[in-house]
Amino acid sequence: MSLPPRALASAALLFSVAACERAQPKAFAPPPADVGIVNVVQTTIPESYEFVGQVEPFRRVEVRSRVEGIVTDRAFTEGSVVTKGQVLFKLDVVRYEAGYRNALARLDNAKRTLARLEPLLPRHAVAQQDVDNARSEVESAQAVIDAAKKDFDDTVIRAEMTGQVGLARLQLGARVTGPADLLTTIDQLDPVYVSFHPSAQQLMTWQNQPQSRQLLRPGGGAVVHVILPDGSLLPRTGRIDFTSPTVDSASGTQTFRATFENGDRRLLPGQFVRVRLEGFSRESAIAIPQRAVQQGLGRQFVFVVGKGDTVATRDVVPGPWSGNLWIIDSGLIPGDRVVVDGIQKVAAGRVVKPSTAADSSAVGVKR
Repeated sequence: MSLPPRALASAALLFSVAACERAQPKAFAPPPADVGIVNVVQTTIPESYEFVGQVEPFRRVEVRSRVEGIVTDRAFTEGSVVTKGQVLFKLDVVRYEAGYRNALARLDNAKRTLARLEPLLPRHAVAQQDVDNARSEVESAQAVIDAAKKDFDDTVIRAEMTGQVGLARLQLGARVTGPADLLTTIDQLDPVYVSFHPSAQQLMTWQNQPQSRQLLRPGGGAVVHVILPDGSLLPRTGRIDFTSPTVDSASGTQTFRATFENGDRRLLPGQFVRVRLEGFSRESAIAIPQRAVQQGLGRQFVFVVGKGDTVATRDVVPGPWSGNLWIIDSGLIPGDRVVVDGIQKVAAGRVVKPSTAADSSAVGVKR
């Protein structure tokens, strides 16, 4: 029995469509990307704090003259180390030398007068009042000569302590009007102070932590490091020796001060440095490697591997750093799997092949 031509054409068309469907290749599905993850746990994390600090001399003496006069000599090299008692400046002595000699003459005259009157008193040749006046004149003349000698000596201005002398504010020929004129300064630079100023918010955080309160007391055990302006670490540590009892009402900060040995003069007065406080720790903290935290569109987030090894984003609020770890204040919970390696291969909704990252042990020990 033969089929009609129209039926044969329809059968041929169906056969051709079926053959095309069987020959069409399937779409290519790439394998899941390999990523390194860390498992989030709660742990005790060493914690450090950094502040801007400024170097201050252990002691600073302002060199001033007690008397007025013309500078006749500057006997030091600016910036050098001077010793206690070393001559720094000399002033014109003419007036003060004359005053001293006049006082000497007055004293000698008063003594001679007294010497003449005293033998006459037992014979009642002079009144007792005359002798008393002569004795008073001797004492008054002695006071005058003491003051004149002091002024005469003060024309030579000496260092009050050993230290590094600064710039001379007045040069040869300048007139010194008295103590109001600053001549130079002397700084004691070994040891030195480094002061820093935590904010009121940071102070409240420390106040709520008994261990932190103890560490921050003078001699309490907090280790103070200094990072120099070139980024290098000062090869010695300091200790807190003073805490201001009040908060500055203008800045809302409290002054802390640490003492550092400074025999090599690496720290100079007025220098700005970074101060790092160590010795603190945070219990039940969550920390992940710093490279896991991403930033974009005004937020900070991480990639988390969820059910079925599917990636999702999670907003986080990072806190301070601890070594190569970033403490996370909120956004993660124990058990989360955070991507730290292969981040460039992932996107939200993509399936990955997770494995433990090489430095996952740095996150800490589960508590």
